[in-house]
Amino acid sequence: MSSTLSLTLLLMLTGCAYLINAAPLGVELRCKCVKTISDFIPPRQIANLIITQEGPHCSNTEVIITLKNGGKEICVNPEVKWVQRVITTFLHSAKGIQ
Repeated sequence: MSSTLSLTLLLMLTGCAYLINAAPLGVELRCKCVKTISDFIPPRQIANLIITQEGPHCSNTEVIITLKNGGKEICVNPEVKWVQRVITTFLHSAKGIQ
């Protein structure tokens, strides 16, 4: 093997190792919600609410509700009025505002 080829392979391997170490772990680069529902879910059944803003991973704002009973996650339509009220309520309760 020539020294030029060896040096080229070494540089490529070093570059690949750098890219692998620089890549964020656990970050999905796609939308989490394939489909959303608009059906009303009573707020007393909601354990948690996650809002993911649009970005390079997904062109949609995603709202994922976790239910108290069973921990099932449901993607809901963020444009529906009841979802917007639930978001406002959760934000106010997180800030301690009544």
